[in-house]
Amino acid sequence: MDKTAFVKTYYPAAKAAGEKYDINPVVILAQAAHESAWGDSYAARNRRNFFGILAAGSPNEYWDGSKSVSTTSGLTFRVYTTAQNSFYDFARLISKKYITAAKVSNDTTAYAKAIAYSPYISEANGDNRPVYEKAVSDNSIFIKAVLGPQLLRDAEAAQKKR
Repeated sequence: MDKTAFVKTYYPAAKAAGEKYDINPVVILAQAAHESAWGDSYAARNRRNFFGILAAGSPNEYWDGSKSVSTTSGLTFRVYTTAQNSFYDFARLISKKYITAAKVSNDTTAYAKAIAYSPYISEANGDNRPVYEKAVSDNSIFIKAVLGPQLLRDAEAAQKKR
């Protein structure tokens, strides 16, 4: 899937998750883009896991406990029934466990730094914090460029609801 198609396809899922958990959908989508190689990763295509979320913790309203072991890393990942459930579970996780990042999600640069230097990222799993921060930040810029008018309409609609 090309990057523009990814943004247009999964923005509604990011928007719904963002509205439910008060997180900017642009950063949700930016992180999904990085973690899933713009939807092309095995995890995104076969597990509907767009965020590389490990199969730790208890099942919840979005994850039924299904899991799959990666043959390359040996890590066990969550398997979701829908892409939307992956986006909801991610936003739930960020809002509950990574509060500092969630609180700055409307500043995409600050969010990228906060999440990259949080326990969400693990060098033990091969993550590189500066690379992760740059990817989330750069992806946010691209997403905003693709969605420009849509984001303005969404912001206006959100203001009217308040």
